[in-house]
Amino acid sequence: MDRFFKLKENGTNVRTEIMAGLTTFMTMAYILAVNPNILSNFGSGATGMDWTAVFLATAIAAGVMTIAMGLFVNFPVALAPGMGLNAYFATVILASQGTFTYQMGLAAVFISGIIFIILTVTKVRQMLLVAVPDSLKHAITVGIGLFITIVGLKNSGLMTIAAETSNDVKAHQYTDLLSFETVIHLGSLKDPNVVLCIIGLILISVLMVLKVRGAILYGILLTTVIGMLMGQVNFATLTDAKTTWVPDLTKLAFAEFDFKGLLNTGIITVILTFTFVELFDTFGTLVGTANRAGFMKNKEEGNKKVGKAMMVDAVAVSGGALVGTSTVTAYIESAAGVAQGGRTGLTAVTTGVCFLLALFLAPIAALIPGSATAAALIVVGVLMMQSVKEIDFQDLVVAIPAFLVIVMMPFTYNIANGISFGIVTYVILATVSRWGGRNDHKVHWLMWVLAVLIIFRYTMLGGE
Repeated sequence: MDRFFKLKENGTNVRTEIMAGLTTFMTMAYILAVNPNILSNFGSGATGMDWTAVFLATAIAAGVMTIAMGLFVNFPVALAPGMGLNAYFATVILASQGTFTYQMGLAAVFISGIIFIILTVTKVRQMLLVAVPDSLKHAITVGIGLFITIVGLKNSGLMTIAAETSNDVKAHQYTDLLSFETVIHLGSLKDPNVVLCIIGLILISVLMVLKVRGAILYGILLTTVIGMLMGQVNFATLTDAKTTWVPDLTKLAFAEFDFKGLLNTGIITVILTFTFVELFDTFGTLVGTANRAGFMKNKEEGNKKVGKAMMVDAVAVSGGALVGTSTVTAYIESAAGVAQGGRTGLTAVTTGVCFLLALFLAPIAALIPGSATAAALIVVGVLMMQSVKEIDFQDLVVAIPAFLVIVMMPFTYNIANGISFGIVTYVILATVSRWGGRNDHKVHWLMWVLAVLIIFRYTMLGGE
């Protein structure tokens, strides 16, 4: 084991790695409850996806791909269905009102995974590490954090949107309103779900301040107990046939792809849209994870590690779709295991095994109220927000693009929008700066290619 994972070479041992792996699992295990809630629209059936099927897919995909990361890359980073990406996936389905099914969505994700594998083999994805300025990389991390925060605020009811319009609002579709017609405001503090979210937010925050390992997971569990006392937990899930203690793999949405439906819907538009979003989202999350874990301090070694990790990440995209979940990607919570001393793939293998064991805990996971996981999302946003200190806001050439990345993600409810605005504005401002005599901001040729593709995407395919 020491020879395989190079434990001594990395200044670690088996005990440290296993403890680090357990810590990583404890900090990101919330995804087991959150992902099924988001993709199944909290079990409502609105997306067509079954809660149990998504739970099984989440545990299997996270377990298998995290173990693969440890064995093939020897990298202490865990993977699971990405936050933000799952919300985007569900939003596209809900917004289509039945014209775009989850089977089409999984097919689109699968194909985009194949594209990612090709881009990784040809080193195109790795080139993004060099092409995208560090300021934008940090801004991506911050923007995704704010996006995740809004998901948590909306799901709990802590943030609501009120609309008073002069015209009727059409049912079952998005309707553009005038600026004064829509107000984002605080939800009702009399709502038990809102109160429970606030309690969970305080509990998790206190545990994190006290530096309790697994503070997010423990906070969710404590919030669930309080939810039980408040009558906000449905105990029927313990006896519900859909959440059995022994995993029923027959419910797994394995290879439920609708390629024919994609052709009828417009395969080029669908694939390009999903690939565009996922390309930047997975890049952002993986870079954010590496930055958080400190692996990018040595850029040469960091880029090499991340480059190898991108291949596992690429396979994970298609692999996750194969078992029935949205894009699987690296998790920034892996930094918790790194802080615990994890330095090799044994940390990732330990985390992956924990996810596979979680297959036998579906009834317990189903007990967790949405408000408890919503509180966790808000705190995760705090962790990702920490990267803002790495951005030089005194230099407007990088400050303006970084700011647009950060604000456009949550305010347009789309991660790719933020990255797109950041890339295009950076190319413009950095070029103008060089024309003005400054040579401290270089524009990689790939940034020009991305800028052109982005402009083409929004002008030809639309901005939705």
